[in-house]
Amino acid sequence: MSITESPLYLKIKSHKTITLGHLFFFENFVVAEFNHGVTLDYESLESFYSLIKEHFGNNDYGLVSNRINSYAIVLSDAPKINKKSNNLKAYATVTYNTLAEKVIEVENHFLKFNKQNFHSLNDAISWVENTLALRSLALN
Repeated sequence: MSITESPLYLKIKSHKTITLGHLFFFENFVVAEFNHGVTLDYESLESFYSLIKEHFGNNDYGLVSNRINSYAIVLSDAPKINKKSNNLKAYATVTYNTLAEKVIEVENHFLKFNKQNFHSLNDAISWVENTLALRSLALN
């Protein structure tokens, strides 16, 4: 289910469309819905990171990758992506089929984030919000 079909859509602070897909910004997290067939590599993610910086600055944030479409991540770029994502404190993926779950298992060996997979967009967003809230409490 796309976030545009969810009641959560009413809480979006901004919606940005980039070549790779759609980014839906909330107060302290973003939901990404990348287009079918795109390849995500370090270079192509520059527009994504630019918007992240614009919206969150140097603050911690969460990311929900709502995988309604099939796309590829260039895993050889994972070290650069990991380094660029140092303020990413909660990364949830939402998968809708077994193949996507298997892809996540492979990605987990390369992408070094606090990461969890879900089958529900609402569960993923709740986990990201709770993880960020607990982190904020621990820092105060």
